[in-house]
Amino acid sequence: MHYTGTIWRPPYEACSALIQVTAGCTHHKCKFCTLYEDVPFKFRMSPLSEVEADLKEMSRYYRNAKRVFFTGANPFVLSFDKLKTLAGLVKKYYPKVQSIGCFARITDITPKTTEQLRELREIGYNSLTIGVEAGDEESLSFMHKGFGVKEILTECQRLDEVGMDYNFFYLAGIYGSGHMEEGVKNTAAVFNQLHPKIIVSSMLTIYPSSELYQEIQAGNWAEETEIEKLYELRMLIEGLAIDTYFATMGASNCVNVEGHLPKDRNRMIKWLDEVIGSVDETELRRYRENLRHL
Repeated sequence: MHYTGTIWRPPYEACSALIQVTAGCTHHKCKFCTLYEDVPFKFRMSPLSEVEADLKEMSRYYRNAKRVFFTGANPFVLSFDKLKTLAGLVKKYYPKVQSIGCFARITDITPKTTEQLRELREIGYNSLTIGVEAGDEESLSFMHKGFGVKEILTECQRLDEVGMDYNFFYLAGIYGSGHMEEGVKNTAAVFNQLHPKIIVSSMLTIYPSSELYQEIQAGNWAEETEIEKLYELRMLIEGLAIDTYFATMGASNCVNVEGHLPKDRNRMIKWLDEVIGSVDETELRRYRENLRHL
């Protein structure tokens, strides 16, 4: 198998066949991100010969996969024609595959026409995972996400239009100390206009090699406390009015909370209230500081 660097996938893709079609990130400018530091280049598409070889090898050992997940920070950046070609290769080795997923940036959707998105949905692309992080313009701009609220709304509404499911990655702590309440309010207002099937929340963990660490050292940004991050989760869960599955997933979360909204809202808030009332900031901070890698 051809894998480059650490292979990242959403927790809910654990049973998918993982095939590398790209490596690295086309953007590579988010101030908090250190995920692709071990990739020896910024971004590249895998040669089709490598993709086919991996599909062939994978199909020998994982014969009945119903879903294939393309790895890389944002494989959906590839052109419509390249994505069609890749889907054809998947069908060749997994004729019974039900869907193809991958990470996507909001800006990967923009160049594709609505008809192209509809055709990609028809040939299997579904349940894209999009790292929107938040729906707060100021935070997205400061973190150099490369897109804003308008783009999130426009492109996700186009996905809704063609019936292509998508999931959001949310980053608790992205607003910084003193900006949490306004940030959560803005994010809930944006998310409530969309239809993410899953919202996965991770907690901001700042490593010295990140640009955000340098901003903190320069006094340009201050991190939320760990307990503030828990309040942030509580506020977001309380503010979301859409039908979605919300879960904290991954090692960055010191507390686990998950459930279907709005059905499980009260249970989730009650649990967070219990945690907030019993945990110690020093203990939570120790966990964060000892988290060597996400």
